[in-house]
Amino acid sequence: MAAGLALVLAASTAAAQVPPPATMASDADRAEMRRLMEQLTQMRSAYAQEVRRLRELDMQMQALQARIEGRVPPAAPIAAQPAASAPAPQPSPPRAAPVAPAAPAVAEEGYAGTAEDARRAQEEGRETRSVADVKQQNQALFDRRLVLENSLAYTRYDRKQLTLNGFLALDAIFLGNIAIENVESDTLNYNFAARWGLNPRLTLNLDVPYLARRTVYQKGGAGGAAASIAQERTSGHGIGDVSLSANYKLFNERGIWPDTVLNLGVTAPTGREPYGINWRILERDDDDFIRFAVPEEQPTGNGLWAATVGLSAVKTTDPAILFGNVGYTRTFSGSFDDLDNNPETVNPGHVRLGDAYFFGAGVAFAFNERTSLSISFSDRLAARARTRYEGDVWRKVIGSDGNAAMFNLGVTHALNPNTTLVGILGIGLTPDAPDFSLTFKLPYML
Repeated sequence: MAAGLALVLAASTAAAQVPPPATMASDADRAEMRRLMEQLTQMRSAYAQEVRRLRELDMQMQALQARIEGRVPPAAPIAAQPAASAPAPQPSPPRAAPVAPAAPAVAEEGYAGTAEDARRAQEEGRETRSVADVKQQNQALFDRRLVLENSLAYTRYDRKQLTLNGFLALDAIFLGNIAIENVESDTLNYNFAARWGLNPRLTLNLDVPYLARRTVYQKGGAGGAAASIAQERTSGHGIGDVSLSANYKLFNERGIWPDTVLNLGVTAPTGREPYGINWRILERDDDDFIRFAVPEEQPTGNGLWAATVGLSAVKTTDPAILFGNVGYTRTFSGSFDDLDNNPETVNPGHVRLGDAYFFGAGVAFAFNERTSLSISFSDRLAARARTRYEGDVWRKVIGSDGNAAMFNLGVTHALNPNTTLVGILGIGLTPDAPDFSLTFKLPYML
């Protein structure tokens, strides 16, 4: 019994010194679990960074594809950030990489599609499309190689004049003939213009007009009766006076100084001159004096060479665009076979139209990146014309001077990256100006 008891005590002591198997397995599992958790966290962080990089590469790929197709993305792609700066996301079950959403509609090249794009263009110093369109209409664009412009203008002119031929009796009764003269003219002018940008400071321009005119002449007092009115209509069409001009940029817009451009031009007498046109006699008085005569056709040009020099300036002050111009036109004298409108006589001589001074100023407001509205005032002051018959001295033509002031409203709208639609309504402010004019221009920029 003593030997058996000793064996039992020895076995119990040995069992107490050996740790239980379950406890040893539990500690190993915890260590392995911690190691796997750390590895899983690192892999999830790397996975999130790869997903972010995948999205950024997809955005850059879409932007590059838009540029290749002739478009500009509405926002610059976000630069990839270093992996170290990216915060580690919270542990989550692994998922498949999400498909990047389709890129929003991108704006076409030449203008921004959103207000954010316009703001970005302003911060980068680039001109927005509306500013470029205003400059195109008021001076020139020097960053375009070629601009082809088609324009169509309608002008309405109506002038009435009362003619009294007699005397006033008893300070109240007029004795004599009362004649009312009225001239109504409608002119349709199609102009084709080509503008070449030779370098960032010099642009050449060629303008070729084609005119169609219809004029109605009315004269009251026909046959000596004040109530009797005679009327005759004449018309004419053909190429007008072609002009060649150059724009040279003197100063770029900087600080308070505006974009300043020097304009030089010359006009050739390629149109039908108004001198030597045969007149139709409609009425004579008892003394065989011509009372009413009209030209058989309408002229399409002045018949004289002219040179023009001017300055134009544009200043952008968000959201307004200020512009103005001033210039001088010198007309040279020319000789003609007949200056008299009497079809029964021929009187050769020389003609020189009066020199003209013109100026204007206005402001344009950009509604958005594509559309702008302009309001401006323009005026042209012309001196009297002079004529000199063969063997005579120069004489001024009374009533040939003029002051033509216009109030203009214009709208520009970019149809696509290369084409702009321009509409201008001009309202005459003085008797020498047209009653109104309506112009549409369609410049195509290459």
